[in-house]
Amino acid sequence: MLSQTAEYALRAVLYLAEQPDDSPVRVGEMADALGIPQNYLSKTLHALVRTGVLASVRGPSGGFHLARAADRLPLLAVVQPFDDIDGKRRCLLGRPACTDRNSCAAHEAWKNTSEQVTAFFRLTMVGDLCARPPLALSPSPSRRMP
Repeated sequence: MLSQTAEYALRAVLYLAEQPDDSPVRVGEMADALGIPQNYLSKTLHALVRTGVLASVRGPSGGFHLARAADRLPLLAVVQPFDDIDGKRRCLLGRPACTDRNSCAAHEAWKNTSEQVTAFFRLTMVGDLCARPPLALSPSPSRRMP
């Protein structure tokens, strides 16, 4: 659903939001921790600085940090520079004209799903994802060991 760049951006922002203090984190540290190529991540982080999601600090103790509080930072702000989630919905089947009056077979279901996805990214804050406890991983019933 998300492009690789938008996913990397989201992972990096969540990583920064989960840091115990607001001190800048170096791109190399984030790249290693997240398993993302450093050059790719650096370009992504700088794009987020340009849009006001992140702030950067130069120098030996420099790096990146959130430009605003995680509980006031919608996921949409993080992914929008890379993926047009909030833009005009496109026909799922590729029709050039797909409207409520002239719709494709998937229009109604896709319209509802697309609106829900957009609402999720607009209404969910980065802090909402950080506040959730990690999911407990347990074996599925079909994989339980005797």
